[in-house]
Amino acid sequence: MSLREFAEKAEQYVVELLTGRRRTRGDRAALAALFLLSRLYRAAVQLRWQAFDQRLLRQRMLGCLVVSIGNLTVGGTGKTPVVEVFARALLERGRRVAILSRGYRSKSKPLLEKLRDRLTRADHDVPPKVVSDGRRLLLDSATAGDEPYMLASNVKQAIVLVDKDRVKSGRYAIRRFGADTLILDDGFQYLRLRPHINILLVDSTNPFHNHHLLPRGLLREPIRQLRRANYVFLTKSNGGRHLRHLKAFIAKHNPRAEIIECTHRPQYLVDLYSHEHRPLEALRGRRIAAISGIAVPEGFEEFLRKLGGNLVHCERFADHHRFRPQEIIDFHNAAVAAGAELILTTEKDAVRFPHLDRRDLPVCYLRVQIDILKGHESFQDCIARICFG
Repeated sequence: MSLREFAEKAEQYVVELLTGRRRTRGDRAALAALFLLSRLYRAAVQLRWQAFDQRLLRQRMLGCLVVSIGNLTVGGTGKTPVVEVFARALLERGRRVAILSRGYRSKSKPLLEKLRDRLTRADHDVPPKVVSDGRRLLLDSATAGDEPYMLASNVKQAIVLVDKDRVKSGRYAIRRFGADTLILDDGFQYLRLRPHINILLVDSTNPFHNHHLLPRGLLREPIRQLRRANYVFLTKSNGGRHLRHLKAFIAKHNPRAEIIECTHRPQYLVDLYSHEHRPLEALRGRRIAAISGIAVPEGFEEFLRKLGGNLVHCERFADHHRFRPQEIIDFHNAAVAAGAELILTTEKDAVRFPHLDRRDLPVCYLRVQIDILKGHESFQDCIARICFG
């Protein structure tokens, strides 16, 4: 078993513990240990914040519009489609947009080489990975990471850069490509670069999980850090009554932030091999096999049921799992055995799907778009108001 496979299995075990998918006597001790680690993590987060508050660590400004889009929890808020629509709307208004990502689980250097570069500070001289220069896609998903590759593919005019040091990648975007607008993908916890606009996404179906920080819960930092947000987007919203209580809770922590309700709306299916678009009606009454490696697979599977699909076989993998050809062959065989007529995955998983010479079942992914639910304002009009006043 490789190190990545071990890490994925450990991650899946912890997620199943936290979400209640597994509960045995032996797991109680594991939960107690996770609680202690959570307290240590909270102390480290608070110490880091105090260092920035006391200016022991400094925030940088790069002299252009910086929009940070992120969340308080780990995964599952539907951040990538929001980043995509922000980038597209800003480009349409004549901005030169660069998306800065840390490239979570992108291909990295060997450990010894990374340690050597860190000790010699050689990593400061290495330019960021250029996933797209605003004209061409330059890296694959394994090298770039899932989200940067997906953003570069869908927003072709945006510059997409990957580097953990986003001050460095921001400077590179301005100097090398003439960027005048930087979007920090997953930037809420990145404190070294000061944003002009801080946008926080909250999953309205599961806002703050169990209110514990990692690894006992899914929070990256305490809920009171809601106060840093200029705008709070409630994603996956259905306009239900429970939102009134959630809005009141958020307003208690941050009375100045505007709260905007939005939803992830399925648009169409895309054939993974031919890239042909198919209407959502193609799912109605069909027997479907679903496969995913995302933080909240239940939401994806619920989409398919609401669209009239009959789920006859489902398989879930760890978030960002890179599928091996044999895994997909085994899944194909299980889907055929279950009588499936169609295989469905998510757009994020599609970039990690190995292309096999097998056509006994069509393989499609679900294309999703963000819509504003509040009033008649479109998402583009909302972005124009936020970014341009």
